[in-house]
Amino acid sequence: MMRKTQPSLFPIGSQLRHKKTGGFYLVIGLAKIEATLEMAYVYESLQTHDYWVRPQVEMEDGRFELVS
Repeated sequence: MMRKTQPSLFPIGSQLRHKKTGGFYLVIGLAKIEATLEMAYVYESLQTHDYWVRPQVEMEDGRFELVS
């Protein structure tokens, strides 16, 4: 189970659009990266259904926008 340990810009269940590629994604949860203990988003591509993990600071730096 993934726990939310700090505030996040995109709540679980949010749909996002990547501004550069135009891809759409669904936020699945938050997790810690084992090697660095850095918080990260777990999200799913709504086109390919691949799962991705990206550090929270990168996810919230403006490259994604909230769709719903």
